[in-house]
Amino acid sequence: MNIDTVYKVLEARFQTYKTPVVDFIEAQTKDPFKVLVATILSARTKDETTTETVNILFQKVNTPDDLEQLTEAELDKMIFKVGFHHTKAKHLKQLPVVLREKFNGIIPDEIDDLIQLPGVGRKTANLVRVIAFKKPGICVDVHVHRISNRLGYVKTKNPFETEMALRKILPGKYWLCINSYMVAFGQNHCTPLNPYCDTCPIYEECDRVGVKTKFEVRSAK
Repeated sequence: MNIDTVYKVLEARFQTYKTPVVDFIEAQTKDPFKVLVATILSARTKDETTTETVNILFQKVNTPDDLEQLTEAELDKMIFKVGFHHTKAKHLKQLPVVLREKFNGIIPDEIDDLIQLPGVGRKTANLVRVIAFKKPGICVDVHVHRISNRLGYVKTKNPFETEMALRKILPGKYWLCINSYMVAFGQNHCTPLNPYCDTCPIYEECDRVGVKTKFEVRSAK
């Protein structure tokens, strides 16, 4: 697999897709706090639902201080459509306290600092670092993990292993955008169960070459 070829194709395709919600929030606000909140809410949630939810939340919440003015129950009511909303409401309520006590109220930009925030794991930390601060990081969600393995670029069992493998082999110039490009491609083309291999623009670079798709199987009958 030629990563340079794959990256160029995914970059071009990205321009034709609807922008992932976290990228959209950054483009609209340039605000690390809002990128962090949107990223926390987006976990296990469709982009459409996350977008609807942050639009409601950001009518009242623009700073960490605004979170402190709301009760956990009020936050939960505003974000109830996202996955695991009870837990996320608790994390949002805790967020301003942790930010103030550990980071002087400022959103940190280092992975080891970000993962100290409530509701922030390595995936979220990497994404916030890349999207909000434009600093190198490799955010591996289910799409990046799936596509990287389907292409044969890595052979890993879980997202953490994929992140560590990509950190070793992925050229640094691709770190900032690889998540956005693969997420968009994974949502729109290289889907989990029935990828559109018959129209895939990077099929020749993929380990799935020679694997019959459902479309091909149906056509053969």
